[in-house]
This record gives sequence, structure tokens and C-alpha cells, in this order.
Amino acid sequence: MKIGVLKESQKGEKRVALSPLITKKLFEKGFEIYIEKSAGENSLYRDSDYEEAGASLTTREDIFKLAQVLIKINPFDNEDLKLVQSHHILMSQLYHKSSPELIKAISEKGATAFSMDAMPRISRAQDMDVLSSQNNLAGYKAVILGAYEMTKIFPLMMTAAGTITPSRVLIYGIGVAGLQAIATAKRLGAVVEATDIRSETKEQAESLGAKFISVDNTGEESEGGYAKEASEEYKKRQKEAVNESLFKADLVITTANVPGRKAPVLITEEQVKQMKNGAVIIDLAAGQGGNCEVSKLNEKVIVNGVKVIGTTVAPESVSTNASELYAKNIYNFIIHLTEDLNFKWDLEEEITDETLIVQDGVQRKN
Repeated sequence: MKIGVLKESQKGEKRVALSPLITKKLFEKGFEIYIEKSAGENSLYRDSDYEEAGASLTTREDIFKLAQVLIKINPFDNEDLKLVQSHHILMSQLYHKSSPELIKAISEKGATAFSMDAMPRISRAQDMDVLSSQNNLAGYKAVILGAYEMTKIFPLMMTAAGTITPSRVLIYGIGVAGLQAIATAKRLGAVVEATDIRSETKEQAESLGAKFISVDNTGEESEGGYAKEASEEYKKRQKEAVNESLFKADLVITTANVPGRKAPVLITEEQVKQMKNGAVIIDLAAGQGGNCEVSKLNEKVIVNGVKVIGTTVAPESVSTNASELYAKNIYNFIIHLTEDLNFKWDLEEEITDETLIVQDGVQRKN
């Protein structure tokens, strides 16, 4: 089997889908690996590192000619699709629920496509779950970005001139990103509170040292391990329960995303105006519309002295680690899908069934 790794073309993207270490592991398994020249340079991987790992360096056009399996991190774009042929098997994050035009274009090419972001939330798939591996880094980076933007330090500090009280951090959403944000803020010495629609996350938050803000979630259930969109009644109850902590917070991090839908608004402009002067909001859901009503993607908005930063704190900002983790997810996924260097196509198996979006031009998932 011949695997081709394409250089990411999305603006600002620094990651690469395979690291030299994982390239070597796949090569030793018998796979032929083709890497687009300079694909890993922004993750500090040199072309020579890939060659030493057993890969062949070539041009983008040649990868489409030589490889059967094409691997990326971000969705295949229009320029990629011009070169895609019916024998190609595509692997990347496709966001198929919110990208019907892309899926239709792949189908029209007669190609096959696996979506890495469609991995089921089951224990067998944990080491293939790119959302978890990348969101972990996003949660960490959000706290570091917040620390940079704040005018206060996190920890309690005793000085000869007096005592500095610890900063207060509030985190909305206790998924992978939220848990890592809790852990990072606690390590830095902050007082941390957190809330989530899923009551089962209470124990996880408290195990990391955060106070869980309980909200009556009667009738609100998660879907497949992911938070689902909350009802208006729940949002009202959450707003009332969280307001006291929100108005005292020095840093607020929001992480609530619903797969395939616009992110829920958790903090209104009215609430922002009642927050402390100098408080900072890091909205990790800005790429899907934002959890804060006033946030704008990749912009810093100041409302009544509150700094609102809309971002995804995308893992490209820590591209070396992010590429390493994504590559390990890809390796585990390929090993799972194949036997004797050929795809098994076991459509009764849950991981294959959930992630295989298009097969030989036929769309399987909406």
C-alpha cells in the first residue's frame, strides 16, 4: 500500500499529518510512504528526517499519481480535488455534517473518504481520536493565552509588600479541552470553577481540583459521548447558576461545541458588561460561531473593559506536539483498518462504519 502525505495549505496551518517517527513505523510495517517536500518544516521536521525514516520526498502532483491513500489534517480543498481520482482513499478531518458540498465533490470523483473527526467515542477508538488529542493541546494553550492577556498572575503569592490573591478561572465545558484547561490553571495556582450540561463530568472536574457549578439538567442528555445542544430552559438555569462565578472571574474559557452545529451561546453581551474590568474571555468555540455573543474569530474585542478573544487556539500553535499526536492517531487507525497491507473493509465494525463517509463515490453518511 502506498501512502501519500500532503503539505497543509490552509492559511496559518503549521502541522503535518505524519511525523518522521510514525513514518518509520509504517515503513517498517511494509507501507510505502511519499511525503510532499517541505511538508513538515513548520513542525521542525526536515525533509532529511523523513528520508532517514524510509520515505520518498516528491512533489504534490506526484503524490496524487503515486499514492493510493492520501493523508491530510484539514479537509481536502478545491485544488486537491482537481487531482483526486476514483482509486484514491482520502483520510483527513472532513467535518462531513457541516460540509455537504465537500462530500458531494468527493462522491462525484468516485473516490473513497474516511473522516478522522467522525471517530466514535468508544474505548477501542481512543488512540485514534484526533479530536481528543488535538483538543487536549487547545485546552492547555487557552490557559497560556489567557495568562498572557491578563494583567494578573495566577497563584497566591506572599511578598514583603503584601499578599497577592490567586486569580479566579471559570471554564465552560468539561470535555477534553476543558479538563486540560482545568489541570493547567490549577497547576499555575488559580482558583478554578467549571460547569457542563453533562452531570457525569462533575467527578472529573473535581478530581482535577475544580469546583463544579451544578445546574439542574433534567431532560438534558448527551449524545454518543458528546454534549448535545441545550434547551432554552437549561440555558436560563445555567445562566442563573453561573452568573456569580462569571462576574468574579479573572479568566473565562469556553469550550462548548456541538458536532455539526453552531456553537451554543453561553455568555451574552449583557453578561459580559457585568464582568470585572480587565477580565479575559478565551472563546475556543469561535470557529463555530462562538460561546460568547460578542466574540469574533481571530479577533480581540473589548466590551466595557472585558477582553474577549475569539479563537480555536488551534493546535498549529504547538505544531510539533500536535503533529506527533495526530500522526499516532493516523498510525493506529491505518493499522486498525488494514491486514497484510490491504484494507479489510469490515463495514460491520463500528470504527470503520462510523468513519467511512464515502466509498467508491457512494455517500454513506449524512
